[in-house]
Amino acid sequence: MKNSTSFPSTKHTNAKLLNRIGLGFIWLVALSLLLVIISLLYLILHKGLPGLSFKFLVDLPEDMDVGGGIGPFLFNSLYVLVLSLVFSIPIGLFGGIFLSEYAPDNRFTNLVRMSVESLASVPSIVFGLFGFVLFVEYFDIGLTIVGASITLAFLNLPILTRITEEAVSAVPFELREASYALGGTQSRTILTVLLPAALNGIMTGISLVACRAFGESAIILLAGGSSSSGFMWDFNLLSQGGTLPVHLWYIQSEALVEDAKQIADRSAAVLIIVVLLISLLLRIPLFLQRLKHK
Repeated sequence: MKNSTSFPSTKHTNAKLLNRIGLGFIWLVALSLLLVIISLLYLILHKGLPGLSFKFLVDLPEDMDVGGGIGPFLFNSLYVLVLSLVFSIPIGLFGGIFLSEYAPDNRFTNLVRMSVESLASVPSIVFGLFGFVLFVEYFDIGLTIVGASITLAFLNLPILTRITEEAVSAVPFELREASYALGGTQSRTILTVLLPAALNGIMTGISLVACRAFGESAIILLAGGSSSSGFMWDFNLLSQGGTLPVHLWYIQSEALVEDAKQIADRSAAVLIIVVLLISLLLRIPLFLQRLKHK
C-alpha cells in the first residue's frame, strides 16, 4: 500500500519540479532579453544625450561647417508618419472589421486573409521599390513627402488589417449576444461593444506600425529621397521627404562635417526618444479607458 500511495506523490513532485525549472528558464530568457535592450538603450542615450539641445533639434543641417542641426529631417519624420497613419489607419481598421464581422467564410475570404498575411511579411525594400515605380516613374512627381507617406501606408496596411481582425475576433461571443439581445444592430454592436473591448489589441497594432514607420529608411530613400527642402516647417507635399533615419545613415556614412560622429550619436538618441514617446502617446486611450472603468 505504501508503494501505491507514494507513486502519485512522487509523480506530482516531479511535475512541480519540472514546472519550476521551466518557469525559471522563461524568467532567465526574459531577463536576458531585457538586459540586452536596456544595455542598448543606455549605450545609445549615453552617447547622444549630453550633446542634445533645443538648438540642435530645430537648426538646419550644415554641409561643411560644424554645429548643424536636424530640424527639417525631424519635422519630415513626424510629418510623413502622421500622413501615413492618416492614410492607413481608417482603411486598416475597416478592412479588419469587415474580415472579422461581415466577410463570409469561403475560399475567396481565405485567399484575402492569406494575401494580407503575405504582404505583412514582405520586406520594406520591396514596398520602397513599388513606391519608386509608382510615384517617381509612373506619375513622374519625383521623390516627395506624399510618395513616401503613401508608400509607408502600404507597408502599414496589412499589419493593421490583420491585427484589427484578430483583436475584434478575440472579443467573447457572449458580448455580441448581449448587445443583440438588448436590440443593438450589428453596426452599433461593433462601435459600442466590440471596438472598446478590442481597443487594447488595436492600439498595440497602431503603436507597432507607427514606431516601425518612424524608423523606416528603405522606403524613404526610394520614395522620399535623402534630403529635405531646407526649411524647418515645410508642409509642401511635393518637397523631398528625407527623414531622421535617412539623415542618420547619411551622416554616419557620407557626411564631410567634422562633428559627423557627434551628430550621428545625437540623432540616434533623438530617434530612440521619439519612438518611446510615440509608444507612450498611443497608450493614452488605454489609460483613459482603464480610469473610466475604475
